[in-house]
Amino acid sequence: MVYKAFLIASGFSMETTTATNSPNIVLFMVDDMGWQDTSVPFDTCVSDLNRRYETPNMERLASMGVKMTSAYACSISSPSRCSLMTGMNQARHCVTNWTLHRDISTDNPNPYVEMPNWNYNGIQPSEGINHTAVATSFVQILKEHGYHTIHVGKAHFGATNTPSANPLNYGFEVNIAGHSAGGPASYLGERCYGFNPDGTAWHKGGFAVPGLEKYWQQDVFLTEALTREALKTLEDAHTKQQPFFLYMAHYAVHVPLDKDVRFYDKYRTKGLDDTEARYAALIEGMDKSLGDIMDYLTQTQQIDNTIIIFMSDNGGLDFSGRGAAPEGRHNYPLRSGKGSLYEGGIREPMIVYWKDKVAPNTINFHPLIIEDFFPTILEMAGITNYIVPQVVDGRSFVPLLEGRYTDNHQRALVWNSPHTWIPVQYEDLKQGYGQTCAIRKSNYKLIYNYRTGKKELYNLQEDIREDNDIAQKNPAIVADLSCELGTYLREVGAQRPTFKATSKPCPWPDETE
Repeated sequence: MVYKAFLIASGFSMETTTATNSPNIVLFMVDDMGWQDTSVPFDTCVSDLNRRYETPNMERLASMGVKMTSAYACSISSPSRCSLMTGMNQARHCVTNWTLHRDISTDNPNPYVEMPNWNYNGIQPSEGINHTAVATSFVQILKEHGYHTIHVGKAHFGATNTPSANPLNYGFEVNIAGHSAGGPASYLGERCYGFNPDGTAWHKGGFAVPGLEKYWQQDVFLTEALTREALKTLEDAHTKQQPFFLYMAHYAVHVPLDKDVRFYDKYRTKGLDDTEARYAALIEGMDKSLGDIMDYLTQTQQIDNTIIIFMSDNGGLDFSGRGAAPEGRHNYPLRSGKGSLYEGGIREPMIVYWKDKVAPNTINFHPLIIEDFFPTILEMAGITNYIVPQVVDGRSFVPLLEGRYTDNHQRALVWNSPHTWIPVQYEDLKQGYGQTCAIRKSNYKLIYNYRTGKKELYNLQEDIREDNDIAQKNPAIVADLSCELGTYLREVGAQRPTFKATSKPCPWPDETE
C-alpha cells in the first residue's frame, strides 16, 4: 500500500527552475491543537467548545476555502513533522516518538515490553547520523525550483547537534526560532523565552527558544514575536522576484499554559477557570497571528496568488488521570488526545484556501494524512519532476481540493506507535496510548495493542466518539484489516516492541486472532 505520486528512486537529482509565476504558499501549522479547539465547527454540529473559543480568522479562512474534516496527522509531534517533510509514513521513517537530545530515546520505561530501537535522531538530509531516516524535504525541492523558503517557529524534526536540528540544513533559507525542541520553555518575553539576560538558559531541558533576543525582557508573547518576525520575512520576500514558501509553525498551543494577557481576562469573564482561560487565550493568540498574515497578504495584493493551508500536528493534550481535565474534554466529541491513536489524538482541524481552485465556504469529508502534504505542496507549486532517496507514501490531495477525486474513502491510512508515550501507570486509565498501531479504511478503524493483543474496531461514520467497540460482532472485517495492517507494517520495515519476559517480539496484528 505505497502510493508513488511522482518519480521516486535512489539518489536525488532535479533540474533547477525559476518559478516566478508559481503561487506563494503558507503552511500555518499549530502545535497540539484539538479538532474542536476553535469557533469553526469541524463536526456536523456546533459544540460547546466551538462556542467557548473565539477564532474569527479561522472562520474567515474557512469562508474563503474548504474545511477538511477528516484530516489526520500522527499522534505526536516529531512523527508528524517528519512525515510532513519527507512524505513518508511514520511506520517507514521510524521516527515514532518525540525527539530531543542526540542518541537518547525519549521512551518512558515499561516493565512488560522493551521499546524498539527507533530513529530518535529524527530525519536528516544525508548519511552519517545513526538512528535516523535519510530523506530530502519538499522544502529543498521548492528551493531548488526557485522558491524563497522561510521557517518560523517550531521545527522538531531533528535531534540536538544533528544537521536537521537547524532548518537551514533542511531546505530553508531563513530560520527564525526553529531548533530541536518540541515546545517552548516559556511564552513570556519577560522571561526571555527560557534564557537569562546574559544569554545562558535558565531552562535546562533544552526548550529555551532561540533567536528572539530583541524581545527579551519585553511584554511580547512568543506567538506575537514569531508573527512580527514572519511579517518581516514576508516583506523581504515581497521585494524578491520569486515566490515564497512560509512554514509558519507556531509553538502554540503547546504547554506551558503561560498567560497571554491580551486575551486572558476575556475568558475569565466568560466563566472559564484559570487553566481553561490560559488555554483559550493561547488559541486566540494563534488565531490573531493567522489574521495578521492574511491581512498583510491582502494589503500587499498577494492574497489571490497565495495558497494558505491551516493544520495541526497532533490532537489536543488530554490530562486525564493526572488530576486535571476529564477524558476528552478538549477534543469532544473525539475520544482521548495527544499520544493516542483514538481520533482525539490524530484527527486535526484543517482548512485550505486556494483562489479559483478551491470552492469557498465548502466542506470535504474525504480522509487524508500528514504525509500527503509532501506531494500536494509540490503539485501546488507546479513541480512534478523530481527524484528523492526516500519512498514517498503520501498521495496528493489536489484532486480532492478540486473536486476531481472521490474514492479516498477506499484508501487505507496507517499509524504505528510502538512506544510507551506516557508513564505505564496511566496506560489502563488512558487506553490507546501504549504500544499501538491502527488502520482506517472506508469508515472502519482498527486499533491493535502490541502488548495485550487486543483489537478494537469502530465504525467512524456511526460512532465518531469510538464508544462502541464492534470487533466481536465483525470478525471478518477485523481479519481483513488486521491482514492489511500487518502486511503493510512488514513491507515498510516498521518496528514493534519485544516482550521482556520472553525476549520475543510482540506479534503483528495479523498474527493474532
